[in-house]
This record gives sequence, structure tokens and C-alpha cells, in this order.
Amino acid sequence: MTSSWFPKWHKRQGNLDGAIIAPDERLPLWPTLVMGLQHSVAMFGATVLMPLLMGFDANLAILMSGIGTLLFFLVVGGRVPSYLGSSAAFVGLVIAVTGYGGQGPNPNMGVALGGIIACGAVYTLIGVIVMAAGTRWIERLMPPVVTGAVVMAIGLNLAPIAVKSVSGSTFDSWMAVVTVLCIGSVAVFTRGLLQRLLILIGLLAAYLIYIAVTNGLGWGTPVNFAPVAQAAWFGLPAFSTPVFSSQAMLLIAPVAVILVAENLGHIKAVAGMTGKNLDPYMGRAFVGDGLATMLSASMGGTGVTTYAENIGVMAVTRIYSTLIFVAAALVAILLGFSPKFGAVIHTIPGPVLGGTSIVVFGLIAVAGARIWVQNRVDLSENGNLIMVAVTLVLGAGDFALSLGGFTMGGIGTATFGAILLNALLRNRRRVPVGTEAALKDR
Repeated sequence: MTSSWFPKWHKRQGNLDGAIIAPDERLPLWPTLVMGLQHSVAMFGATVLMPLLMGFDANLAILMSGIGTLLFFLVVGGRVPSYLGSSAAFVGLVIAVTGYGGQGPNPNMGVALGGIIACGAVYTLIGVIVMAAGTRWIERLMPPVVTGAVVMAIGLNLAPIAVKSVSGSTFDSWMAVVTVLCIGSVAVFTRGLLQRLLILIGLLAAYLIYIAVTNGLGWGTPVNFAPVAQAAWFGLPAFSTPVFSSQAMLLIAPVAVILVAENLGHIKAVAGMTGKNLDPYMGRAFVGDGLATMLSASMGGTGVTTYAENIGVMAVTRIYSTLIFVAAALVAILLGFSPKFGAVIHTIPGPVLGGTSIVVFGLIAVAGARIWVQNRVDLSENGNLIMVAVTLVLGAGDFALSLGGFTMGGIGTATFGAILLNALLRNRRRVPVGTEAALKDR
């Protein structure tokens, strides 16, 4: 680990087409801001959806995701490219603890907030232990074959969410196809900055097409702009006070295990894509995420986690500069203080967001395969083959395990299942290449 807390970001000049921008490099100001906006768009769907499912204030969740990302950036010293958004791991338990009915604000939100703070405290403690004990054990627990399987499982786990969101009607399904084609066209037929912004530009193009065929031609559900006109330009979101209930805290605190698994997979994925060893910052990343979760819940926001959606954006743009996420966080903070801008984002049709999710979640799965290719993982070894096969099915099938009141979903079971299977099935006797024939003659 270097002596300075922050890296010295080197500015990249000249033709950047296809170039990999490392975490300690930076783009000119305008591309940095625009790339930050794209990352904000990538995380927006889930960061808005999760608080709505739990009865939390969506604008506050956006605001706290930006503040939490800045806190994470400071704790890791700007060395781990990551955005922190609302975590889906809390949804089931929050609903169970509060008895939320699914409509309007959650009347028992305070009890859930106390439990989320307890989870953040446990998560932070785990990070402190990792910082003290070192990270060498992580290399044994999470070699590239495991990391690739976990990242691919995350993408496959998210796939049904994207497909279900665009399966409400034939029109929705076709609009999702149009969105995919818009993004794909930008990726293939443009160059330079436009190609880097394929998700943002493709989404905007699909949005305009949707408006043309619905509001213009009368097909499908038209976009309602009335809430945009009624919303104020600036305003504070609805803050809430946590209530500390021992029962809720004991029920929600174990979610920290899932957050560790998500963060671990995120850091390993980014390390594999950038070719940089980020293990020395693993403990800091856990602490940063834990503190951000505690801060968010103390104000009435959701628990946060590193976002798989942003892995997909980095995988396709090949831009890993951590300063991009500072820009993304500032955009989110502005959104959090602007009800009107939030209302505009809410007008983005579900089929368009769903089609975008199909692309982004698919890119996450492909990022796992890229890790295998880059590290020359041998899937002909039976141990590797069985571990990967089981991990992918656990993740894609969203296999859940329950212990008491705590349930670990598909991403958690896939991550820890991969680690355990790799430890049990790893081929401990390595045969040097070229000696197989000699061994058979003995």
C-alpha cells in the first residue's frame, strides 16, 4: 500500500478511443462530468425502486447515496471505483419488521432504520478486522475462478428482474427491444465520447421514441408530465428518525454478511477488469460502506451497497477513474435536493428502464467471463467445473437459505457457496505441465 492516502491522478490526453482509463487516471472535466451522469443513470432505477418497495422517501435515498459515495471515496482514499446505492438485501427484512403494506410512506420506518444502523455497525467492525488481520486469506478464498463465477452469478441473478419488468404487455416487451437496439447501435456505430456514453445516449434515444409512439401516435401508455410541472425546483426530502428496537436490530444486523459478499465480489471484479490489486483496500471498502449505511439510516435513508450496475458501465466503457464517481455522487446530491428533477426521472417509462437493465445486467455477467479469460482459468479441472456450475445455478435461480428469521438470497448463497466449494474441491496436487506422461509410466 502506498504512503499517501489519495493517489495522484494523471490526466489522460490525446485520442481515448478504446483506451483503458485506470482508477488513478482522470479525464478532462467535461467527459468526467458526463461519465458521472451516466453512472448516476445506471444506478438510478434500483436506487429509486428499493426505497419505494420499503416505503422510504426516494429523493432522500438518492441524496444519501451521493453522500455515502463521497464518504466511501474518502475512506478508501479514492482508490476503489464504486458507487453506493440502495441495497436490495434489506427489502424483505424491512417489510417483515415493519409490517409495511406496500402503499405510501412506511409508518414504522424508524424501527427499520435502527436495524439498518446496527447492520452498518457490524459491517464496519468486519472491515476493521480485515484491516488489522490483512487480506492474504482473501486470495485463497476468492481466486479468479471464484470471482468470475460470483460476478457472472450476480448478473444472472438480476436478469429475471429486468425481464419481468418488461413483460407486462406486448408493447412493453417491444419497447424493451427498441431500447436494447438503441444502446447497441450507439455502442457499434458511434465513436469517441458518444460511444463511451452508450447507455445514457441509448436510453435517451429510446425515451424519445417512446414519447413519439405513445404521446404522439397514441400507442401504449403515454408519459405523464403533470407531476413535473407541479414539482418544485428545490426542496428538502423527508428526513426520519431511527428507533432502536433490539428485536429489529438482531433481525436486520446479519444482512452485513450479504453486504460483505456483494462488496467483495465488486472489488474482485473491478480488480480483474483493471489488472490492479485492490485487496489492500478491502478493509477500507468495508468500513466505508458500513459507515455510509449508518449515516444514511440515521437520516431516514436506506442501507447502501456497491452497485453491480456500475460494474456493467465500467466493463463496457473501460473507464475506471475514481473521480468519475465523485461526479456521479454530486449529480445524485443535486437530484436529491430537486423534486422537479426527480419527477423528470420518474417519467422514464418502465419498458425503457427495463431494456436498459437487460443490457447492463448482461454486461455484468459477461464481466465474469472476462475475468476467467484474462486469468486463463482452467474449467477442464473437475473442481473448478463443479464449483462454477453450482454457483451459476444458485445465483440465476435465486436459491435462498433461511436460518431463523434471517434469509440469505441468491447472490449471498452463490458467493459463499463458491467460496466453500472452491475450498473443498480445490485440486491441491498440482502436476507440472509436460510431466503427465512420465507420471503415467510409473
